[in-house]
Amino acid sequence: MDSGLQHVLMPLTIIGSFGTSIFFFTKVMTDYILKKKMIDKGFVNDETQAIFKQHSADGKYSSLKWGLIAFFAGLSLILMEYIPVAPDSPLPYGLFSVSVSLGFLIYYFLIKKEINSK
Repeated sequence: MDSGLQHVLMPLTIIGSFGTSIFFFTKVMTDYILKKKMIDKGFVNDETQAIFKQHSADGKYSSLKWGLIAFFAGLSLILMEYIPVAPDSPLPYGLFSVSVSLGFLIYYFLIKKEINSK
């Protein structure tokens, strides 16, 4: 990689990932505080409880999703180590994209099967 480009992209990547982390942490905390205040003030009725439960049910398989995606991403990185390619070849990008997509599709079909069996 060009040295000048590296000096530009590295700080942007660090600042961007740090900013994104702060944003998601703040979002999770403010959602928690809002839900807690609603419960304390008695604004929670059956409809609101259904919304809270639906949101927690959506995240029920979140670990499975990210685990499968990370597993297939790592698997593609291992495969790329053993496949000889030219330095300017788009094959590594394609292999990585296909394997991450495969992980997500496996997750989708597992969840679809789980929902249909209920």
